[in-house]
Amino acid sequence: MITQGPPTRWSARLAGRRKRAAAPGSRLGWLDALRGIAALAVAAHHFQILTLVPHGGFVFAHLDLGFYGVVAFFIVSGYIIPASLERRGDVRAFWISRIFRIYPALIVSMLLAEFIRPYAYHVLTFDGYGHHMLWLAGNGLMLSDMLGVVNALGISWTLTYEMLFYFFVSSLFTVAWHRRSTPIAVGAAAIALVLGVSIPSASLAHGFPELRNLAAAAVAVVGMGLLCMVSGRAGLARTGGLLLGGFGLLLVFTNGRDPAYETFTILATMFAGTVVYRAQHGQIERLEAWLVVGFVVVAGAAVGWMYNRGDMATATSTFSWPAWTNAYLAAWASFGLFFLLRNRRFPRAMTWLGAVSFSVYLLHWPVKEFLLSRLGWDPYYYYYKLAAMPFAERWSYVAGYVAALLVASWAMHRLVEVPFQNLGRKLTKAANRRWPQQPLEQSAPAAAAPAAVPAQPAAPAQPELTSAGAGPS
Repeated sequence: MITQGPPTRWSARLAGRRKRAAAPGSRLGWLDALRGIAALAVAAHHFQILTLVPHGGFVFAHLDLGFYGVVAFFIVSGYIIPASLERRGDVRAFWISRIFRIYPALIVSMLLAEFIRPYAYHVLTFDGYGHHMLWLAGNGLMLSDMLGVVNALGISWTLTYEMLFYFFVSSLFTVAWHRRSTPIAVGAAAIALVLGVSIPSASLAHGFPELRNLAAAAVAVVGMGLLCMVSGRAGLARTGGLLLGGFGLLLVFTNGRDPAYETFTILATMFAGTVVYRAQHGQIERLEAWLVVGFVVVAGAAVGWMYNRGDMATATSTFSWPAWTNAYLAAWASFGLFFLLRNRRFPRAMTWLGAVSFSVYLLHWPVKEFLLSRLGWDPYYYYYKLAAMPFAERWSYVAGYVAALLVASWAMHRLVEVPFQNLGRKLTKAANRRWPQQPLEQSAPAAAAPAAVPAQPAAPAQPELTSAGAGPS
């Protein structure tokens, strides 16, 4: 009898992994590839990579790499997040998966940012009027940019828009309005275009007392809304949807930190990504989708030219209107290119980078600061030192940073992201066994559209994604 030794088992295991990776439809490779590029663009922006290349200053003034990356993340989130919810047809599973997808990696990255570097190279920001519970409430809800609380991580502002999008998408789903992506995308883009600097910012919290009350209200409303969402009862789920959706609308119309033109352009962009998905799967006419996406893209480019100037530009993530507009257009162009190539097989390195892109997004700043502290370089002006080095030496340091970032991101993905995503799936199954989910259709109005999207051949291929701040998805 022939026994199977360790080498044989190892070969069989590798063959199984390759077979799963190569299986058609196992993942949406084009989205993974785009997410990976977006994450590297954000990392390169914060590493000040343009200071190290010829004519980098000209590029920086005319295209913001960081904004390009986060807009690409937002488009991807808009494309995939509603599809993920509708494929499940279960708001409980959706919210459990989102919580276990985002929070473990975010918490670990914050802990690493706080404890692995000297104070001079600080990454994590504790600033809540000297009130740590206020800081924890704003960042714990991932609504810091809407509550007036300082972001814990410099890049975590994008997670606020991810959370708002989850509010709106799940709220629309509970009342069977989730197919109405077209008017929402057009309406948000029109608001950004017409009322871009007219809607007030930070009008609910001018000082500590108001901020404290707003944060307390946010904890109560969001907590109650999420409990209703995961209850498994259709009526409670709709109540939770009204709470979360209504509270999200209140914040974006009254208390955003960023100017309204940026807030509503981001929301329009995400819902335009949903419009692309709906047209692809025959849920709306393609001509309608072309017109909607065209309007959103033109409006997004126009608001940069109209509003992102002078003092207003310093309040956003870019510093000039060309940097805004060109980055916005480039993100949509990238999405369009990858969408056209969606049936092609992408290199495994690109899809792997997409799989770890959330960790890349979260860790790129802490890893940079940690390496600078080990080298003893100035955390604010280190790029002048790099720019003065010979070409080979300069880029060897850059390559070292990228390698360290990818290794750390791989470890985070394997040790934190994957185990907690699996735990979230087990928790969902246990909750559904213990408290069976009541379908929303059972108590939906007779005239309402079906709450679940008809099954599509490619439905099993939808991956678990998170934007980011895109988050970035």
